[in-house]
Amino acid sequence: MNSLLYLPSVGSTNDIISQFANPEATGISAVYTFDQTNGRGQYGNTWEIPKDKNIAYSFILPTKLIELSPNLFNFYTALLLRDFIAKITENEVKVKWPNDIILQNKKIVGILIEKITLNRNDYYVAGFGVNVLQDNFDALTKAGSIKTQTQLSFDLHKFAEGMHEHFSNHLFNAPGEDQIIERYNQFLFRKDQISVFEIKNIRQNGIIRHADKDGYLYVALENEDELRKFFHKELTLLY
Repeated sequence: MNSLLYLPSVGSTNDIISQFANPEATGISAVYTFDQTNGRGQYGNTWEIPKDKNIAYSFILPTKLIELSPNLFNFYTALLLRDFIAKITENEVKVKWPNDIILQNKKIVGILIEKITLNRNDYYVAGFGVNVLQDNFDALTKAGSIKTQTQLSFDLHKFAEGMHEHFSNHLFNAPGEDQIIERYNQFLFRKDQISVFEIKNIRQNGIIRHADKDGYLYVALENEDELRKFFHKELTLLY
C-alpha cells in the first residue's frame, strides 16, 4: 500500500518521514510540503524552498523491497522523476550525474537518498526538492524551475500527487541493471560534449563518456589517453 500525506509546514521531509517507517510495508509512504524550513541536500548542503512555490517530497520503504544495488536505486529513482517531468512538461529533461534533474541547462530538482536503520530494519529514504513555480533565484545561476524554463504553471497538490503516483506505479517494476544503465546514459547531462570540470581545484576540459552501475562517471580529459573514472564529489562539472 502506498500512502501520501500533505504537511502545511515541516523542517525537513527527509527527517520526518522516518516516523512512517514500517518493516512490514509493501509500498512507499510519503509526505510533501510547500513550506520546508530546514531542508537538507547532498553532502551537508541546505535546500531552501520559498513558501508555496516549490515542493519538498520524501518517501520511505524497506530496502528488502528493492532488488537493485544502492547506486542503481539512486540512478533509477532519478530516471523515474526525469520521466515524470519530461512527460508533463513535454520537454527534454536530463540527469546530471549522479542525480540532479536538469531542464534546459538549469537544475530544477535536487535529490537526497539515504539508507537508514531503525529498530534493526533497513530503509531507503528518498527526498526531492522540486522547483515548480519559483521565478527568482538571485545568485543561484545554475538553478531554475519548471516555470522559468518552460513558462508552464502547475497546481502544486496535483503535481505532488501525480509524482507520488508515478513512483508508486514504477518503483517496484524496475528493469534489469543493463537497461537502467543504458537509459541513464541516454539522458546523462552533457554526455559526449566538451565540458569544463574542476578536479582538486584545477580546471580541465573533458568529455563525459558514460556512468557505470557502481556509480562511477567516466571522463575523457584533455591531453590524457585513457578514460578517468570519478566517484561522487571527486570532480565538479561547471556549466
